[in-house]
Amino acid sequence: MGFAHNNTIPVNVGVVLDLNTSVGKMCWSCISMALSDFYAFHGNYKTRLAIKTRDSRVDVVGAAAAATLNDSSQVPAITAIFQAFDWGEAVLIYVDSEYGDGIIPYITDALQGIDVRVTYRSLISESATDQEIGEELYKLMTMQTRVFIVHVVTNLGSRLFTKADEMGMMEKGYAWILTDGLTDLLTTFSPSEIDSIQGVLGVKPYVPRTKELSSFRVRWKRKFQQDHPTEETSEPNIFGLQAYDAVTALAMAVEKVGATNFSFQRTNILSNSTDLDTIGVSQTGPYLLQSLLSTKFKGLSGDFQIFDGQLHSTAFQIVNVIGKGERGVGFWTLKNGIIRRMNLANTNSNIYSTSKDNIGAIVWPGEPTYIHKGWVLPVNEKKLRIGVPVKDGFSEFVKVTWDTNTNATNVTGYCIDVFDAVMNSLPYAFPYKYIPFGTPDGKPLGTYNDLIYQLVLKKYDAVAGDTTIVANRSKYVDFTLPYTETGVSMLVPIKDNKSKSAWVFLKPLTWDLWITSVCFFIFIWVLEHRINEDFRGPPSQQVGTIFWFSFSTMVFAQKDRIVSNMARIVMIIWFFVALILTQSYTASLASMLAVQQLQPTVTDINELRANGEYIGYQQADLLSKGSANGGIAAAFDEIPFMKLFISQHCSKYTIVQPTYKFDGFGFVFPRGSPLVSDVSRAVLNVTEGDQMLKIEEKWFSKTNCCSDYDRGSSLSSNNISLDSFWGLFLIAGVTSVLAVIIVLAMFLHKHREVVMGEESVLTKIKTLATLFDQKHLSSNPFRQHDHQPYYTSTEPMAAVRASASATNSSPRQSTSSNQTNYDISFSGEEGNSS
Repeated sequence: MGFAHNNTIPVNVGVVLDLNTSVGKMCWSCISMALSDFYAFHGNYKTRLAIKTRDSRVDVVGAAAAATLNDSSQVPAITAIFQAFDWGEAVLIYVDSEYGDGIIPYITDALQGIDVRVTYRSLISESATDQEIGEELYKLMTMQTRVFIVHVVTNLGSRLFTKADEMGMMEKGYAWILTDGLTDLLTTFSPSEIDSIQGVLGVKPYVPRTKELSSFRVRWKRKFQQDHPTEETSEPNIFGLQAYDAVTALAMAVEKVGATNFSFQRTNILSNSTDLDTIGVSQTGPYLLQSLLSTKFKGLSGDFQIFDGQLHSTAFQIVNVIGKGERGVGFWTLKNGIIRRMNLANTNSNIYSTSKDNIGAIVWPGEPTYIHKGWVLPVNEKKLRIGVPVKDGFSEFVKVTWDTNTNATNVTGYCIDVFDAVMNSLPYAFPYKYIPFGTPDGKPLGTYNDLIYQLVLKKYDAVAGDTTIVANRSKYVDFTLPYTETGVSMLVPIKDNKSKSAWVFLKPLTWDLWITSVCFFIFIWVLEHRINEDFRGPPSQQVGTIFWFSFSTMVFAQKDRIVSNMARIVMIIWFFVALILTQSYTASLASMLAVQQLQPTVTDINELRANGEYIGYQQADLLSKGSANGGIAAAFDEIPFMKLFISQHCSKYTIVQPTYKFDGFGFVFPRGSPLVSDVSRAVLNVTEGDQMLKIEEKWFSKTNCCSDYDRGSSLSSNNISLDSFWGLFLIAGVTSVLAVIIVLAMFLHKHREVVMGEESVLTKIKTLATLFDQKHLSSNPFRQHDHQPYYTSTEPMAAVRASASATNSSPRQSTSSNQTNYDISFSGEEGNSS
C-alpha cells in the first residue's frame, strides 16, 4: 500500500467473478461504472479504491464466498403467496450445494408456521445429467402435491424446466415458484428456455424506478456493447445494481476511516497450517467494518444498509413469466404484505394482507386463468376409491346391493347422496367410485373401525357412510366437518296414562271452584224464595231448583224468572263471572284434550343404574319387552338413528335428555389429505342450502308417519276420543239409569194391583204401558191452580183437576200467594182425559 503522486491513497479491493458468464460480465461493468461515477462526483476524497479482479472459472466456493444477499429475506414473500391461494402442501426442489441448503431451514419453518406441509424435498446435484433430472421429476409426478418451490442455480434451472416441459409438467395442474436467485436471472435465459417456463411465478427484490436508475441503464447498455460487442445486451439485474451500490458503500466507508496505514500483519505459521493461515490480518479491518456497517444511502437498488453482515430487501416483486419475458402481478412489503401497486405501501395503513385479490391475473402453466388448487390426483390413479360400509338395518343411510348377473354393485342412501352433493359442489371435478367393504353375498368384512383402517393401509382414498367422528379414530385418519346432528341420547318407551284422562273434564276447575260455583246460588234462593213461586215448593224441589239454576246459568240456559232487584244485581255480576268461568273452562279443557301427555318410562340414566336395568341398541322387539322380560329398558345411539327409529314407531318411544356430546357423521380421509379442507367447506355449503333439505325429504319423509317431532319434548295427539269422556258419560249414564229405575219402581209400586193381578203377562204389559203413557196428575207441577183440568181413564189412581172457578181465573201473578183451591176426583167419576 502506498501514496499516489496526486496525494490520494489507493486501497486495493479484491473482486471474484465468473467472467465467462453474462452475470459476471454484467457485474464487472457495474463495478467499473460505480468507481468512475463515485470519484467523478467526489473528486476531493483522499482515498481511491483499486479493484483487483480474479476470474473464479466456475469455482463454486469462490463464487459463494462473494454472495452478499440474504436469501431468508424472501421467505415471507413466498409464504404470503401460499396464504393467498390457500395452498396446503409444497415440494422443495433445491440444488445440492451450500447455496441450495442455505434457504431450506428458513422456508421449511415458515411454511409450517402457516400450516403448509412440505411433502417432499428434491435434492438435485448441479452436475446431474438430464436422465437423473428426469427420474427425479417422475417421482414428483407420482405425488399429489403440485406446488413446487425451485431454488437452484441458473444452469441447473434451465435444464430442469426444459426436462419438465418435455415430461408434461408445465401443463395445467402445476404451480411453480422461483426464488429470487433464479428469478433475477430470467433475462439471461434463451428464448427456448423462456418458452419452457411459461406460467411460473417468481419473487425478486423490488428495485424502485428512479431517474438515476433510468440514466444508469442507458449508460450501462452503451458501455456493455462497447466492452462486449458480440454479447446480446439485456438489462442490469439486481446483482449488477447491488454490485454498483456495494462499491459505492465501500468507497464511502474507506473515506470515513481516513488516510491510515492499510498494511497487513502476518500471524505465526505453524507446521500444520493451511494456505489461509499465510494471509495477513489488516490492522484497520475492524474500523473499516464498523464504518461499512454504519453506511446508509439510497442507491440504485434501493435503500442500502447491511444487517448481520448481509443486505436485506424489505420489498419484493411478484412476477409471472408470460410470452417472451416476465410480467409483474403484485408486490410484497414487510409492512403491508401483498399489494397490487407499490404506491399503496406508502399510505398510513398498517394492515397486513395476504389476499389474492391484491394479485393481478396470473396465467398458470398450460395457460389456465382459474385459481390453482395446488394438488391433483397422482397420474397413476384415475379415480378416488371411496369405501362404503355394508350393514344390516338403517338402510336409509347406506344400502349396498349386488347384481348377481353382472357382479356390479349399487350404493344408495342418505349418506351417499350427501357425499355426491358435496363432491359436486367442489370447484374442480373429481372422479371417484364406491367400493363396498363387504363380501359379494352382502356380508360386512369387519367393523367400522376395520373399514376406516383401510385408509391407513392405502386400500381406500376415502370413506363415505354413517361413520361417527370420534377421538381415537382421528389419531390415524382425518375427518371432515360433520354433516348431521351431533350427540348420543337415550331412547325409552312411552307410557300412556289413559286411565287418568277419563276424568280430564274435571281438571280445568278445581274442587273448591266447583263447590263455590254451586254454593253461590244459595244467595239467589235466599233472595227469591219468599217472593218468587219458582223458588218455592217442597224442600226436595227447592234443592233441585238450586242445582238446576246453578248449572243452567253457567251455560246461559236458565228459564226461571228473577223478580227481585237485588237478585238481578247479583245475577248481573254472576253472568260476568260465569262467562269468564265457561270460557276458561273451555280453553283449559281444549288444551288438555289436544295435548295428551305421554310420559317416558325412564327419565334418567341414574334410574337405570339404581334399578339394575338392561340397555342396548334400539330394537323395537327388545324395547317393547322391557328389561324384566329379556329385553332392554333403554337404548343409546346417535341422534340421526334415533330420529329415524322414532319416525318408524310413532308415539311409542321418545328421546330423554341429556344429549351426550359427539361430533356426528363425517367423511373420512387419510391423514394429511389436502381434500379434507376443501370437502369440509363444501359440507358447509351443502348443509346450509336447500339441497340438504331435499335429500332429507327424499330418504326420511316416507317413514315419518308421526306428527312433528321435537327432541326432548312430549309427543302430542290432537284426536279426542270417547276414552277422554267415558268418566263423564259414566256419571251421566249411572244417574240416568238410577232415575229410570226409581221412577219405574215407584210406578210399579203404585200399580202393584195390576202387577199382582190374575191377567196374562201380555195383558199386564199392555195395561202397564197404557198407564205409563198417561200424565202423572198427582205430581207437583200439575197441582198448580192455574193449570187446566185433566181427565183420566178408568185408572184407579187419584187425578187432580182444577175447579171450575179456577179455570176461568186470570193468569197467575208472580206475587200471588201460595193458597190454591183443588177439586179432587177419581178417574172413575170423570170421563177420559185428553
